[in-house]
Amino acid sequence: MSPLHKPGTSWDSVYGRCRSAAPEAFGADRVHNHWGGRWHADGVPRPAFSPVDGREIAGPPMLDAATAERAVAAAADAHESWRRRPLRERRSKVRATLASWREHRDLLALLLVWEIGKPWRLACQDVDRAISGVEWYLDEVEDMLAGREALPGPVSNIASWNYPMSVLAHAMCVQALAGNAVIAKTPTDGGLCCLTLAVALAVREGLPLTLLSGGGRELSPVLVRSPRIGCVSFVGGRDAGGQVATALADLGKRHILEQEGLNCWGVWEFSDWETFGAQVRATFDYAKQRCTAYPRFVVQRCLFDRFLAAYLPAVTSVRFGDPLAVERPGDDYPDLDFGPLISAAKAKDLAGLVDDAVAKGAIPLYRGTLDQGRFPTGGDTDAYLAPVTLLEPPRASPLFHAEPFGPVDTIVLVDTEAELLAAMNASNGALVGTVSCDEESTAIRLAAQVRAFKVGVNRPRSRGDRAELFGGWGGSWRGAFVGGRLLVHAVTVGPPDERLPGNFPDYTLRPAGLAVG
Repeated sequence: MSPLHKPGTSWDSVYGRCRSAAPEAFGADRVHNHWGGRWHADGVPRPAFSPVDGREIAGPPMLDAATAERAVAAAADAHESWRRRPLRERRSKVRATLASWREHRDLLALLLVWEIGKPWRLACQDVDRAISGVEWYLDEVEDMLAGREALPGPVSNIASWNYPMSVLAHAMCVQALAGNAVIAKTPTDGGLCCLTLAVALAVREGLPLTLLSGGGRELSPVLVRSPRIGCVSFVGGRDAGGQVATALADLGKRHILEQEGLNCWGVWEFSDWETFGAQVRATFDYAKQRCTAYPRFVVQRCLFDRFLAAYLPAVTSVRFGDPLAVERPGDDYPDLDFGPLISAAKAKDLAGLVDDAVAKGAIPLYRGTLDQGRFPTGGDTDAYLAPVTLLEPPRASPLFHAEPFGPVDTIVLVDTEAELLAAMNASNGALVGTVSCDEESTAIRLAAQVRAFKVGVNRPRSRGDRAELFGGWGGSWRGAFVGGRLLVHAVTVGPPDERLPGNFPDYTLRPAGLAVG
């Protein structure tokens, strides 16, 4: 029997459930923007297509700069009222928001499946982590806010599409809990309906959230440079992040700029290959479409045969395919490591980069095929890419120094510790890194020289939240570090002489980012 989509999960059914849950935010043929305290059927809806099977889904209602200016002014007015609300009231409204998210958890997760291609397990994790993460701040925030007050203006969020709940919606709730009105631009590549539903449920509970759709060219200048904005939080690529940083350069505005980096896993004088193989398999979650993915392995040449013996079985066991495809109508969602990439264009571009790297001298160690995936017969598979592994990508290839943001691994062989460190620092800074090494003292010494914010010894690192800090080095980060107390401090004002920890032009503090395990 050919796989089929699980009954009750069609896009029309899911969108209909959105309209029932929040009719004010979802029209019959369009999604609305939220600003000035109400939902607006404004903007020009842009066509959008699900990466799952290529069908058309609800697209972002793109606003112009003039409307965005009005929305920012309205958010700034709301900020003046909200910042004066007592903490107990803000806490109560955020808690009610989480209860509503929990009630609609499965619908939010299904939207993540359709809009950005997350397998069911990972989509549920994204929603659950948003809820549990904000719950932690509800319990801890009083001490974090001691002697502090809200910013002079609202927080402006421009984020990537891959974690609408556990990164963006989570941050918005914490920012509001800290006393700020909040503005967010919906990612134009995916996540529109999930984020819209989350915001609709939150504003019903009284949170001062503004949600706008639009292109970066039109909206970013408003959401970054407006004098009424108190802080800019950006998550995305280095090109767009560099433009935001340039716009902020002369403004003296609070900022958090998280950008891509080539996170590397170094293997040096190592022998625990059984553990390593299981770790490799886990790195393929969500097709490596996350800021803490590990697409580069830097391996001691004399260990390469043993590395391959552990690596190849792991990569060949990766499960991928249509995240809604089941064998029989009553089956559970398939247990996949990843589904599609964010779009057919991304899959085509990444396949082209692989071909280009091979043509320039990279050695293809492994190339999966879509025949290994799980798909309904006749379904559109243009957004899917099977795992690929390349040995020694040439320096002329973008895959040598840039993050692929897809299921493509590259391997570089080295002979000395100096070569190991040079290869692991190829992208001028990263968010995470790992050193696998039997001798702990050697691993710690090497890890201290890796230009990544969090470095694991014999274990991967993740973004994390709650009490664990997060940041980056080099081109991967600029501005305030976040996580736990620092996430709250980044969006509040403390003593006049306060210097926030982070990567600023004139100030750098490196907290302990090493984890051994």
